[in-house]
Amino acid sequence: QVQVAESGGGLVLPGGSLNLSCVATGNMFSYYHMGWYRQVLGSRRELVAAISASSETHYTDFAKGRFTVARDNAKNTFYLQMSGLKLEDTAVYYCNSGGFLRGDNYAPSMYWGQGIKVIVSS
Repeated sequence: QVQVAESGGGLVLPGGSLNLSCVATGNMFSYYHMGWYRQVLGSRRELVAAISASSETHYTDFAKGRFTVARDNAKNTFYLQMSGLKLEDTAVYYCNSGGFLRGDNYAPSMYWGQGIKVIVSS
């Protein structure tokens, strides 16, 4: 069973930066494709960005130029680095471990973190 946990959320001023981390258990982390999603109350969960086992990346349009994903296989950790945050970035952010990224499409697995709040507000 894969266990996934996010950390690093919080309250940020508009225009500020925040870095999220996702740790996935297991010895097979280097094989996992990973995805960051976010969900606003009353809306569908949407993909933010994803990374493959070979560090191929994909970003949803709203994230391009502002957000960056990276991975550290030695730490079983997947990162979402956010800058230039906007009010509309306020959401619960979820990490998905073990999906599949091919080109512009990330197919999520059943393994999700519990979610972490990001609030952008002045």
